[in-house]
Amino acid sequence: MTMAPPRARALLLPLAAATVLVASTIFLFAAAAWRGGPSADSGLPVPSTSAGFLSVPVSARVPSVGKGHELSFLDENGLPDDPGSGSVSVSVSAPPRCDPRDAAVRVFLYDLPPEFHFGMLGWAPTGDDGGGAVWPEVSAAPRYPGGLNQQHSVEYWLTLDLLASSSAAGLPCGAAARVADAQDADVVFVPFFASLSYNRHSKPVPPEKVSRDRALQEKLVRYLAARPEWKRSGGADHVIVAHHPNSLLHARSALFPAVFVLSDFGRYHPRVASLEKDLVAPYRHMAKTFVNDTAGFDDRPTLLYFRGAIYRKEGGNIRQELYNMLKDEKDVFFSFGSVQDHGVSKASQGMHSSKFCLNIAGDTPSSNRLFDAIVSHCVPVIISDDIELPYEDVLDYSKFSIFVRSSDAVKRGYLMKLIRGVTKHRWTRMWKRLKEVDKHFEYQFPSRKDDAVQMIWQALARKVPSIRLKAHRFRRASRFEGGSK
Repeated sequence: MTMAPPRARALLLPLAAATVLVASTIFLFAAAAWRGGPSADSGLPVPSTSAGFLSVPVSARVPSVGKGHELSFLDENGLPDDPGSGSVSVSVSAPPRCDPRDAAVRVFLYDLPPEFHFGMLGWAPTGDDGGGAVWPEVSAAPRYPGGLNQQHSVEYWLTLDLLASSSAAGLPCGAAARVADAQDADVVFVPFFASLSYNRHSKPVPPEKVSRDRALQEKLVRYLAARPEWKRSGGADHVIVAHHPNSLLHARSALFPAVFVLSDFGRYHPRVASLEKDLVAPYRHMAKTFVNDTAGFDDRPTLLYFRGAIYRKEGGNIRQELYNMLKDEKDVFFSFGSVQDHGVSKASQGMHSSKFCLNIAGDTPSSNRLFDAIVSHCVPVIISDDIELPYEDVLDYSKFSIFVRSSDAVKRGYLMKLIRGVTKHRWTRMWKRLKEVDKHFEYQFPSRKDDAVQMIWQALARKVPSIRLKAHRFRRASRFEGGSK
């Protein structure tokens, strides 16, 4: 073996020493970072740990998992899991502020005066500079009123979600993000609480001859007609929520180019609203969601359940016919119920203990009862020939519901034979699927992945190409009529 000359060995020794020193320094820094992250005097940024109404926890519990399992930070209610054996605590930095480019749909929100939205809930600007304020802080937004009003509160949740996406809370983007310039938006959102306006202000208060609800609708039409955003698209890219079947009654024929978010099409003329143009959104359910549901086939003693108004007008006559046929059937509960006699609480208990729940057409094709059944994991039996269902383009309801034509349902013995013929195995498959999809029907704030709020925005995003086409065609026609510009 040939030895290196003395001069070469002399040069190698300092180089080796320097290498060891550098490696040691790197090791020490890495060890310090592994133990506790950057120190206060290291000059590196330290994630903020301040807590607020919308802030993300700085630490989360990470359960130990086996091979092939994913880590889960939240339980089925969106709350942190209880720490289990082998769990460890890790630091999680706050998420980045919402970038509209990451959202499924970019939304421009009109700054309508509070009388159209949160003013109906008693909110008013406060403070010395409150005269020009339009929106409350999202962390202090007033609650929506209780009772049956809640079932049509869709516009409230969507508006809050847009406000949160542009707030200083540092939230990541959900399915929708608010943009400051309408030119950058896919759609324009009109924050009119139309259902609340109908429920509270549809009757004139003497000496007024016109109701406040109608006055607001007429004012809204004038406002939109004067806006450059409406003129640019003819209203085709505007989104208006009118979930109560009687909401926007006086303005719908003037605003029909817009995309309506509805509960169904039962009281709309086909030229004003259609599935091709508009969206169907779920009711906000009144029954309590069945959490940690282990009540399977043998744990639900009632075979078929219905509680609600039996005598209905228009399309609801079938309820009375079915009541007369089923009231004496074994294992069937079919009864009149109302809010005044604690009907919601009783219906919730009844659905939780039933295998199948009837959803029968009432005054309109849809009913809140369907969504109560879904979150109760009671397999819906839908008897409503004209019903349209939320996000049915991505959700197959036949996997967790049974559909029966009205003409078949009123045949003597048909319905009970059909229900009793469903095997335990088939029912269990549908029950398990209900527990998977119930999250899609939860309205909540802040919104969470694939809940009702984000599912509606995603459904709207899927309509953006057709909305854009209509807007472009409108501009082509308006330029042709107005001559070259």
